[in-house]
Amino acid sequence: MPTILITGAASGIGRASAMLFASRGWRCVLVDCNATALAQLMQTLTAATGVAGGKHLVRTVDLTQATQIQTLADASLALDAIINNAGMSDTSGLSLVDQDAAQLDRLVALNLRAPALVVQALLPQLVPGARVVNVASGAALRAIPLRGAYSATKAGLLAQTQALAAARPDLAVSVLCPGFVRTELVAELIDIGRLQPADVVAKIPLGRMADPQEMAEALFFLASEAAGPLSGERFSLDGGSSVFGGSTPFKSAEFLPLPSDSPVAYRLAGNPATPWTAALPVEGATSAPGQYTATIDFSCLHAHSGQMLHTVHEAARCYAGQNAAHSSLTVLLPAHDPAASWQQAGDMAAARMLIATLACELGPRAMRVNAIEMDPAVCPSALAPLLRFVAGARAQFLTGQTIRAHAA
Repeated sequence: MPTILITGAASGIGRASAMLFASRGWRCVLVDCNATALAQLMQTLTAATGVAGGKHLVRTVDLTQATQIQTLADASLALDAIINNAGMSDTSGLSLVDQDAAQLDRLVALNLRAPALVVQALLPQLVPGARVVNVASGAALRAIPLRGAYSATKAGLLAQTQALAAARPDLAVSVLCPGFVRTELVAELIDIGRLQPADVVAKIPLGRMADPQEMAEALFFLASEAAGPLSGERFSLDGGSSVFGGSTPFKSAEFLPLPSDSPVAYRLAGNPATPWTAALPVEGATSAPGQYTATIDFSCLHAHSGQMLHTVHEAARCYAGQNAAHSSLTVLLPAHDPAASWQQAGDMAAARMLIATLACELGPRAMRVNAIEMDPAVCPSALAPLLRFVAGARAQFLTGQTIRAHAA
């Protein structure tokens, strides 16, 4: 039975993740400072799974205290994955220059110091090839005024994740950057008038906030063995808000997402090579009501020098002409070639930005566009689970992203 430790497990994304991992047969070590909420979660897990509470463990720990983090170490407990999900925002509404060092340090302690201390304390317990997933935020990519050091600490966590991946290549380390999710924290910001739902949605191409369950699905994938090709990568699950730079606001979504367990009709386009057709056998290729349609396009792998932008454009035109709402296009891009001339760099950058632009334009139609930039040494069978996740119904808040996949 695989075992995972989840911090911030008593509410929001952490609670949804604990429920999902438990339902799929994982043993969970649930960490939070709220003992009452942890006990309630344990009762829920027991009722939902029908398994005695002894299967899972709870640890009431204040992660802002380094000495308490050390108590998480347990040499008798092997861990397959860690999810550093605990975090906090600043709801004071004060500008940074009006805050003292103590206010700043609350966020630094939980959002930035604690994830590193948790990993350090638990390293001896990690099995070979274990996964470490840090939960940052879309705020790590841009400054958000009047939220204290929130953006700064989340940007620090993003960099820390990438440094850990480089220092420990034996682990699969990744970082999830959620966009706006309907958690208790977001509800609080809405209640006190710090967030206006219409203003939030106006910046999201998919026209909606995410549900915690959607983040849980991403964390389940990132904590699985299938996430090996993503070590060191940022996974932005934000409905396209991180790539949107326009001034015209988006309207609320006309199409609500399908259930995450909806059947998926996979379609391979762009003349995939035989190893890919073997690794990605087409299932349910004929669309049916309630089915999600996922197109995976290989044409860019055959594109001539200087033609990447046009090839992405043509792939998108074909996809848009054959699909409607509740569908996705995932384009495979070749990895950067260090031997390529400097003149060719512009074409690849243009292609990546075109992916983002297409996602913004097609998002209101509940059509998603992403790309996987592929290391040529990646084995098709190793990459297939990532492609299925990105393209399928479990990632319906993921759009506009170019994700780099590495060889194991």
